[in-house]
Amino acid sequence: MIASVCKYTPDELFAGFGESCQRINPTALAFDLSDQYTHPNLCSFAKALLQSCLQGGVEELLLTECCDSLRRVGDVLKQKLKFVYLLDLPHDNNGVCAVDLYAGRLLDLIYAYETYSGEKFDIAAFKAALPQAKETISQPYISIMGARINDELYHSIAKMAKLPVKTDTCTGVSKGFTQVPKTEDLQQLMRWYAHALLRQNACLRMENIADRNQIWNDPHLKGVIYHTVKFCDFYGFEYAKIRNKGVPIVKIETEYTPTSDGQIRTRIEAFMEGLTPQKQKSHSIVTGYTAGMDSGSTSTNVVILDKDCQIVSYAIVPTGARSLDGAYRALEQALQKAGLKKEDINRIVSTGYGRISINFADQDVTEITCHAKGVYFLDSSVRTIIDIGGQDSKVIRLDEEGNVTDFVMNDKCAAGTGRFLDMMARTLEMDLGVMSKLGLQWNEEIVISSMCTVFAESEVISLIAQNKEIPDIVHGLNQSVASKIYALVKRVQGVGPYMMTGGVANNKGVVRAIEEKLGQPLLIWQIPDLCGALGAALLAKE
Repeated sequence: MIASVCKYTPDELFAGFGESCQRINPTALAFDLSDQYTHPNLCSFAKALLQSCLQGGVEELLLTECCDSLRRVGDVLKQKLKFVYLLDLPHDNNGVCAVDLYAGRLLDLIYAYETYSGEKFDIAAFKAALPQAKETISQPYISIMGARINDELYHSIAKMAKLPVKTDTCTGVSKGFTQVPKTEDLQQLMRWYAHALLRQNACLRMENIADRNQIWNDPHLKGVIYHTVKFCDFYGFEYAKIRNKGVPIVKIETEYTPTSDGQIRTRIEAFMEGLTPQKQKSHSIVTGYTAGMDSGSTSTNVVILDKDCQIVSYAIVPTGARSLDGAYRALEQALQKAGLKKEDINRIVSTGYGRISINFADQDVTEITCHAKGVYFLDSSVRTIIDIGGQDSKVIRLDEEGNVTDFVMNDKCAAGTGRFLDMMARTLEMDLGVMSKLGLQWNEEIVISSMCTVFAESEVISLIAQNKEIPDIVHGLNQSVASKIYALVKRVQGVGPYMMTGGVANNKGVVRAIEEKLGQPLLIWQIPDLCGALGAALLAKE
């Protein structure tokens, strides 16, 4: 079996040698082997591919020389595998000269494999392996666009989606061969084959990408999940273009490791929930008591509502090592405060990163939807929500009916989150309550230049060594968080009125810093930690 990684690779060609060619998209648990041969900032797909091949299982590999990263992988693996071929891919996908050039390179590949294998190329076997054109989708569907996506993530998205999912990534198969020439002349046949390969739906490395407009102009397309790979810049520009066209779209970035499943799940599920927005209901479908549970990385919050949507009890407890245990403790505490039993609760909805672990909940809903529901219930004038929790930061934009029209989340980093502030408080040897007030008493403007939590901690230690005043350092930290949030607000084109939710909304210094960036006040509920749980309890009513 010959492994390949690109949709422009001539997979069918190897049938002429009695071999199969398989597209691979490996995920790496670690990059310990690849880092021995490459720079740490190499494209994460290239590193995952190199890691996988060095671990064994691949003996023959066909690569396209479409970027420096894959050229580097090819250079390394030529010394490690039995057969590695780098096929130079023209970037002109519409010219006669490019077709002739690529046809010549396909012939070179045939001769190289004949030399390596000792087998003679069989034209009839090659023709028999050419697939027919695929049928187009004639029903509503979701498109995965952008950079290549690994199989595990694709199947995960397909399970979460409420509609059929089509792959239009740079490796999405779009070729089909309906008029195979009858000629037995190998040069003529390879010229036809080269033209068919280059005329696929273009990847962004090609010069002519106008046909990609057909993807987002398809009337059956209901939304786009746009995937990017860390340290690969080709697909950032198209995302912005599609976003400006008004197509429902959400962006996810991976680094070809199985980390941050919680963030990706939240983004995808929230996006799916937003594709079918519902008008606000009267919360009268389920009678009696309902509960909402927000299982976060730091705390688990519970809200219990009565038949009139009044809060009869709530609880905020540390999540601990297991989200399910934290959920049991929070619910028990809330029930005790209300004088109720679990049997008195007619319906429970869970949210937060631990929502899928709460096996006694009747339904789980993303915190994006729950915060929108809770905030709109509290104040229907709010158009933008700023939620800063322990693990991430989110900005959510609402329409006049409380539906989510757009949202963004911070990437896989603690910067701008409650965890960031917690670590800085420990470095300054104070609790968060004291830190909250000190940030209002500053005199000198100090800039914390690094948003990375580790590097920011080093900056803080250096400032302490310079005898800088603690209130000034805290103010600098607050400003760094505010800058991160303001960037997210601008990305969703947020407008006021604004409401801030999450535990960090209790930090007066951070609130003030964000208000200064926005140029207007933030609305804050008396217990901002509970907005997600409140929204979940309201959804339980429906």
